[in-house]
Amino acid sequence: MFAPAYLDYNATTPLEPTVLDAMLPYLTQQYGNASSRHEYGRAARKAIDEARQQVAQAVGAHPTEVVFTSGGSEANNLFIKGAAANLKAGLLAISSIEHPCVREPAKVLAKQGWTMHEIAVDAAGRIDADDYAAVLDQQPRLLSVMLANNETGVLQDVAALAAEANGRTASARAWFHSDAVQALGKIKVDFRALGVHGLTVSSHKIGGPKGAAALIVDKRVEISPLISGGGHERGLRSGTENVAAIVGFGAACEIAVQRLDTEPQRLRALRNELEQGLAQQGARIFGSAVEAVGQSAMRRLPNTVYFSIPGIDGETLVGKLDRIGFAVASGAACSSANPEPSHVLLAMGVDSEVARGAVRISLGAATTQQQIKDFLVALDGMVVQLKGLTALAS
Repeated sequence: MFAPAYLDYNATTPLEPTVLDAMLPYLTQQYGNASSRHEYGRAARKAIDEARQQVAQAVGAHPTEVVFTSGGSEANNLFIKGAAANLKAGLLAISSIEHPCVREPAKVLAKQGWTMHEIAVDAAGRIDADDYAAVLDQQPRLLSVMLANNETGVLQDVAALAAEANGRTASARAWFHSDAVQALGKIKVDFRALGVHGLTVSSHKIGGPKGAAALIVDKRVEISPLISGGGHERGLRSGTENVAAIVGFGAACEIAVQRLDTEPQRLRALRNELEQGLAQQGARIFGSAVEAVGQSAMRRLPNTVYFSIPGIDGETLVGKLDRIGFAVASGAACSSANPEPSHVLLAMGVDSEVARGAVRISLGAATTQQQIKDFLVALDGMVVQLKGLTALAS
């Protein structure tokens, strides 16, 4: 029996002990409402202000640009729907590999008079330059391109894409948004350097609690709230703040930034060892082609491996691995109820049958080299078993 191993950090991460310590006072004795004027309320407001500063520092933004939300899905919806509400309907362009919480609000706008275009990607999962140029020629009003893909880990050159958009749409500015939920804590994220107008980040992907996230938004962008009420968060997100979760988010941001000097390198070494072992077992690794042109710049998240083995169903493999203690995923956690092949892989030109075999492994703070070795041994035995059953059935 192999020791249990959690290998699904892109879905969520365990709460950091120091983050829990920071949160506990606001779950017990410091229970005030941040809108109250008495001592309890002032303590809660101060804690939120400090967390806002921590989040802002983690992404190179000003604290007044940080709008707290309940999650990345809400933050993405807030920017796309909220910005669209103050614009004349026109072209909305998103990448064809966006998370459902970007694709679905875009589809809603398409039913309300907007024209939706999904920007093509190449076989490696990077934005197709020709299609992007054609989109810019049509003067889009809204653009959204994720910084790091949650399935493949492939990074987009968002800074270059945003600069091109700002340069070519100057007469009718396009607001550019990027979902950076998977990027924060794994690579350096700088709101100013990216040159975007909106950026989404989330707590539970970096060792913080679920229930807290943020939209970093340029003050030039006029946004209508999704939730109206008492005017919290500069009027952009009404509702009593989840103080404990916000405090935990701030603490997690500090830890994530501190680890950027060492943790990505450690994870990348483990990822490379894992991919070498998978290749020896005949696996196809999706997105790895982005690094074929050289290693001078990181082109994928250092912790993410997305693969399939010919003739093996991904859901079946995930279930069997779970039963012996390896927690991995067959795709994005937020869309795991959908039995269809990954839209990300289909956009990359992967055959649907191959896509159905996809399995995602994402490494994190507690991942060890021994876990990687144990996983490869377990997988090898399981693949032999499954292929044997397939041969018998045929």
